[in-house]
Amino acid sequence: MSVIELLASSPALFVGTCLVLGLAVGSFLNVVIYRLPVMLDRAWREQCRELSGEAASATLPAAAEQRFNLAVPRSACPACQAPIGALQNIPLISWLVLRGRCAHCGQPISVRYPLVEALSGLLCAAVAWKFGFGWPALAALMLTWFLIALTFIDVDHQLLPDGLTLPLLWLGLLVSLWGPQPGTGALPVDVRSSLIGAMAGYASLWSVYHLFRLLTGKEGMGYGDFKLFAALGAWLGWQMLLPIILVAAAVGAVVGIALLSLRDQSRATPIAFGPFLAAAGWLMLMFGPQLVEGYLGLFAARP
Repeated sequence: MSVIELLASSPALFVGTCLVLGLAVGSFLNVVIYRLPVMLDRAWREQCRELSGEAASATLPAAAEQRFNLAVPRSACPACQAPIGALQNIPLISWLVLRGRCAHCGQPISVRYPLVEALSGLLCAAVAWKFGFGWPALAALMLTWFLIALTFIDVDHQLLPDGLTLPLLWLGLLVSLWGPQPGTGALPVDVRSSLIGAMAGYASLWSVYHLFRLLTGKEGMGYGDFKLFAALGAWLGWQMLLPIILVAAAVGAVVGIALLSLRDQSRATPIAFGPFLAAAGWLMLMFGPQLVEGYLGLFAARP
């Protein structure tokens, strides 16, 4: 029996495999979450220098000109810059064994790293349990990984990079070419629902943004939110847009009020909306049809 046949015949093994895979991918997502904003900042600065006619060497130290991407340089301790070896980079386990400290200098390692790894593992296991073995599960895993990365980048920088939102949008449209499969929940949707979802998702938040700016003179959200909402529409169809935005807005309002109260900040303090969109989108991926049907059932005619 091949590995594929074994995974297809054993739901428990498939869920466990996706759990381990999610932990490993979560380790890579930590790299993306930290490095992608830095890469974008460097690219933007380089473009500004080119437009102003400045020479790169005149404004940047030699260290800053070294290659920096998702592959190089090797991961290192932020405090002592000691390279992190393979045994010190085992998802979740290494952090626990090291008790959350660098093996070389003893400085604390942020709990964010094992948190992202554990979150990725648990969500991937849930996706495997929901969709079962098959390519819809693979598509749902990809969507989950994108949403995790976008969530934490937006929390840290209030930024939803085009390098993630636009590929996510196109992947959603591509997945829809295979059409809906019975028994797989909300994924994949048909091409028509995907196209309308992408257009309606972007246009709706774009309209709200400009209406809010017209009435208040302020910007209520960023263009990255439009693109993320469009991507979710492409993946889940236009039918899920209203539940997604209602859940995201409701949870965002509650969490936002709580954070502002706890931190004693004013209402003008910006709060990232992307994480709430991402969380609501993932919930609709997993339970959207059942939630919508259950809600509509409350208003169904009764004998």
